[in-house]
Amino acid sequence: MAPSRGLRRFLTKDPREADLSRRRFRLREGHSRRILESAEESYIFGFNATLARETDKIELIEQARRGFAYEGAGAACTVLDLLTLTRGRRLHELLAGPAKHHRHSVYLGAGRGYALLRLHPMRGLRRAHPLLRWLVVDGFGFQQGLTRADRMVGERSMPDLLTRSHCAIFDQGLGRLLWYHDCAQPDEVAARIAGYPVGRRGDLWSGAGFAAAYTGGADLEELQRLAAHAGADGFRGHLAQGCAFAVTARAQAGPVPEHTAEAADVLAGAVPEEAASWADAALIALGHDPHTHEDYQTWHAGVRRAWARRNR
Repeated sequence: MAPSRGLRRFLTKDPREADLSRRRFRLREGHSRRILESAEESYIFGFNATLARETDKIELIEQARRGFAYEGAGAACTVLDLLTLTRGRRLHELLAGPAKHHRHSVYLGAGRGYALLRLHPMRGLRRAHPLLRWLVVDGFGFQQGLTRADRMVGERSMPDLLTRSHCAIFDQGLGRLLWYHDCAQPDEVAARIAGYPVGRRGDLWSGAGFAAAYTGGADLEELQRLAAHAGADGFRGHLAQGCAFAVTARAQAGPVPEHTAEAADVLAGAVPEEAASWADAALIALGHDPHTHEDYQTWHAGVRRAWARRNR
């Protein structure tokens, strides 16, 4: 079923949504805010381009921003698939075609699409990657934190999800959102995470590590402070693991940006190639047909063990 032109117009996002001050986030003027809002601008560009059937325009923007645009494309495809009952056809075509090197971003975007429609993540998702599909819950956590910050950040609420593992993956997305919420300021991000129960903090640190490496916004000294805070909280390995997955996603999409390489050095203590190899090796160690959320969590734990061995 093809969506009507009127539905596409209704779903089109206002570019002003990229202004994070509208979300009452703790923002500061300067480089960090420009980086974070640029990421959201690219997300909105990809979302609207997909609604307009112009996804090919994403390839015209600079390489470092394309992942965010394909995240928007993933959200738009998911929203359209759910509204038109096409069982994930558009999302599958996006992953098989223009976004084949941006799978992490597309699945994160799919989660944002579920959150936009207030639907449980994963419902109705077909023909998805058996393990990367759990990134949908991560993306759901990010979007829930973005649009419901008073509850998810202020009140530290948790939505009604299926299992503790689902909640852990949700918190990885929420941790990415905290990097935006506190404008990539390590002291504020660390203080924010410290306000959550200890059982949630590891996954929040993992998400913050992903955002710090993938999105950027912090300089060398700030990255060092972020690592020190995570270590003091007892979750240094989770921060490194999130960073390693960000490096992996960046490496699969093209040349690793300078800010990601710098984050790998500080947060993971390794060059990008080595950090990405931890994720590859941990995936191989899962054996044949890993697909459950327990497998997904085990994958992450394997990366933390690789980091720990590297930094004995």
